[in-house]
Amino acid sequence: MLKIQRILLPVDFPNTSLRVVHQAATFARHFRAEIVMMHVATAQSHAAGVPEDGPEFDRWNVLAEVLGEAKKNLDQNLATELDGLTIHSLLVKGDPARTIVDVAQQEKADLIMMPSHGYTFNRFLLGSETAKVLNTTECPVWTDAHIAELPTVGLTLRQILCAVDFKPQDQGAVSWAMQMAAEFGAKLTLVHVTSSVELWGPGGSYVVPKLRAELVGDASEQLAKLKKEMGTDAAVLIGSGDVPKVLREAVKQTKADLLVSGSRPYGGHLRTHGYAIITAVPVSVLSV
Repeated sequence: MLKIQRILLPVDFPNTSLRVVHQAATFARHFRAEIVMMHVATAQSHAAGVPEDGPEFDRWNVLAEVLGEAKKNLDQNLATELDGLTIHSLLVKGDPARTIVDVAQQEKADLIMMPSHGYTFNRFLLGSETAKVLNTTECPVWTDAHIAELPTVGLTLRQILCAVDFKPQDQGAVSWAMQMAAEFGAKLTLVHVTSSVELWGPGGSYVVPKLRAELVGDASEQLAKLKKEMGTDAAVLIGSGDVPKVLREAVKQTKADLLVSGSRPYGGHLRTHGYAIITAVPVSVLSV
C-alpha cells in the first residue's frame, strides 16, 4: 500500500503556480499527509515583497501569501481544498535546488511536488536546476505539466502511463505506478521506447522492417517478463525513436493524466532525457 505521509511543496513568489498547490491538496487529503509548503527566498522574491531578514522574515507566512495569490487570481476553491489539512509553512534562504533537496531529507518527505511555471522557478529551477533536484534527491519528484494554459483544478487520475527502460529502476517506477493506479482507480499502461528503426539514405529516411521486428519483439518479451515479475496486467505500448517525442505521443494516445518515469538511480534513456521529457509531455511527471 502506497504511503505518502509528508509532501514537500516548494512554491514560487510572486506568480505562484496554484495548479500544483491544488494537486498537493488532493494528495494530502487522499493520503492524510502533511504538506510542508516552502519558499526559497531569492533576489526576485525579495523585490516582490518577501522580507530579506530580521523579524519580518521570520513572520512571513508562505501559506497566507499563497492564499492571497489565489484570491487575486479569483481562485475560489483553494482555501476550501486546503482547509483542515496539516500545513507547515517554511521560508528559507539558499541555493534553490540544493535547499529543496536538503529540506526534503530533513523533513523526511515522501514526495516532492514542484511547479513548473513562475517567475522565480522559471529562472532558477527549470533546466539545470530541475536536473539538480532530480539527480540529487532520493525522494520521488512530481513536476507539474509544463503547459501554462491548463486550468487550475484539482488532480484527476484516470489513465496512468509508466515509462520503462529495462533497467533496475523499472521495478520502483512500476510499483509506484501500480499503487497510484490502485489508489485512484486508474488504468495503467507500460510504455517502452526502442532505438530508432529508421535509416537515412537516398531520398530521406526509411524504416527497416527487420530491425523494427527485432526491437519490438525483444521489447515485447521484456515487457511480458516485467509484468509477470510485478504481478500486473497493465496494457503495453512500444514506440521507437526520440524518447521525449514518443512519450508525448503515447500520453496523447492513451489520454494519460500522469506519466511515471523510472529515471533513477543511474543510467538509461529516461534519466538522460529527464528534463526533456518533463517539458515535452502535456501532463504531470512523477520521476521515481
